[in-house]
Amino acid sequence: MAEPGRGGLTVHAPAKVNLYLHVTGRRADGYHLLDSLVVFAGVADRLVASPAPVLTFEARGPFAGGLGAADDNLVLRAADGLAELAGVRTGAAIVLEKNLPVAAGIGGGSADAAAALRLLARLWKVRPRPDALADLAAGLGADLPVCLFGRPAFLSGVGEAVTPAPALPDAWLVLVNPGVALATAEVFSRRTAPPGTPGRFPPVADLDDLVRVLAPLRNDLAEVAAGLVPQVGFALAALDRLPGCRLARMSGSGATCFGLFATADAARAAARRLRRDRPGWWVRAAPILRRRAPVRVAARDLPVSAAPNR
Repeated sequence: MAEPGRGGLTVHAPAKVNLYLHVTGRRADGYHLLDSLVVFAGVADRLVASPAPVLTFEARGPFAGGLGAADDNLVLRAADGLAELAGVRTGAAIVLEKNLPVAAGIGGGSADAAAALRLLARLWKVRPRPDALADLAAGLGADLPVCLFGRPAFLSGVGEAVTPAPALPDAWLVLVNPGVALATAEVFSRRTAPPGTPGRFPPVADLDDLVRVLAPLRNDLAEVAAGLVPQVGFALAALDRLPGCRLARMSGSGATCFGLFATADAARAAARRLRRDRPGWWVRAAPILRRRAPVRVAARDLPVSAAPNR
């Protein structure tokens, strides 16, 4: 397996978490309209790219085996799209360290593709027009635009409209995945409830205020997901019982759920307890990030290691 070479760059692709997710309607073409507050957690996949004559891709890490066929890989589609957009005639050797569960509702593939766009733009020294890059991202997937933005944001439309969120208080998440994949399309197709309403809110003063405004909101896909995968309900119940958990909810179309905590100590203690009680589950404590992950120069023999704040 090839190692990143000289001139390589690295970037983390943090997990995307929907603090709430309302389905507000459906377009004539079948795509659902959404309203959501998205944040990013300090647990991530990692991508390394180095100069190469052609475009190559390799996945490693604990969840690499869950990725689909190479010709349908979202990272490669993003790379091909950027090369066409910017008129790039060279390639890159891309290595993905897959630390996040696949088909888990935390934007793993979209986060990876968005990170690849930023990583390769730096590697190839190109600066596509922001509107053209946004169009490319939106064409690749509904979560791509907000993952490309990479900071707390409200999203609407089918995911293409991204608005910076007001400042959020410091908080920690405990992310839990019961080890069962959920197909986004199937979850959406089985939803029969009437459309919800937007849940946007003005700036909040502190974590108590954030919990207060989030409490009456919801994830409109959670009931369907729990019907398909009962472990979603088990995960939510387990989180809700943990000391210090201020709010328990599912992210995206599932099956990953999260608990909201005030401090690192409380979140880490809760994660340790869950790992003890549910040894087969994927459990991580991580802060809510305020800034987008930077692209950094990679060492020649950069090891593939765990993402920070796991």
